[in-house]
Amino acid sequence: MIEAERLAKEYKIYGSGRGRGWGEAIRSVFARPYEVKEAVKGVSFCIRPGELVGFIGPNGAGKSTTIKMLSGVLTPTSGKVRVNGCVPSEDRRRNGMQIGVVFGQRSQLFWDLPMEETFLLYRRMYRIPSAQFRRNVDFMVELLEMESFYRTPVRQLSLGQKMRANLAAALLHDPAVLYLDEPTIGLDVVAKAKIRRFLRELNEEKRTTVILTTHDMDDIDEVCERLMLIDRGTMIHDGPLAEFKRMYSEGPEDAADLERIIGAIYSRS
Repeated sequence: MIEAERLAKEYKIYGSGRGRGWGEAIRSVFARPYEVKEAVKGVSFCIRPGELVGFIGPNGAGKSTTIKMLSGVLTPTSGKVRVNGCVPSEDRRRNGMQIGVVFGQRSQLFWDLPMEETFLLYRRMYRIPSAQFRRNVDFMVELLEMESFYRTPVRQLSLGQKMRANLAAALLHDPAVLYLDEPTIGLDVVAKAKIRRFLRELNEEKRTTVILTTHDMDDIDEVCERLMLIDRGTMIHDGPLAEFKRMYSEGPEDAADLERIIGAIYSRS
């Protein structure tokens, strides 16, 4: 489903030229000084259809940059990526029709409209057939327990309700791949549990491939089967979650504490 080969992304960080004298300031008007930052450094992986993958790492490790390259938002500096046979940055329209994306701190809902009308707009945008749309709406509303606020304007919803609505909106067109970037950030325990349960049932029902980035290790433990760990733009682990626990735990009792294991790896790096 997803193939990444030596995927890399560099950014140019420009300086102002100030504080180095008038000559340097004048030169910076014509040729601004900059330094190159490597956000992702030659990352390679392959994800099969229907996999539930946790993609984790400390802040600034390159998680979101990688997700944005997979979704076509960013063009890689070098390397190759294909999603279901499509190069995301070259064919964004086709890629957009086969993926769903949810960023935890950004909303794709219309503030003054109820979910019901927002979903109708997405139906037109993705050209979803009536029968498929009705079936998917019923499926999402039931599994995400949204009956009570389905016709409520988005501005009146709680954070947890908005996140469930964003998840549903991203899945109306039956995407083959779902990218989730911090989907449970700021949510209470009950809201997190509903989203985790929904992701497992979605995968069982539709075999949707899910890539989940999060700092909440309970998300990984309860949803994912495979773990990819990135640090400073480099992949340092990729394999089954159970294997990761065996490799890095200090004993049988410690193996269940994923958060402690990850914390120890971060501190060593």
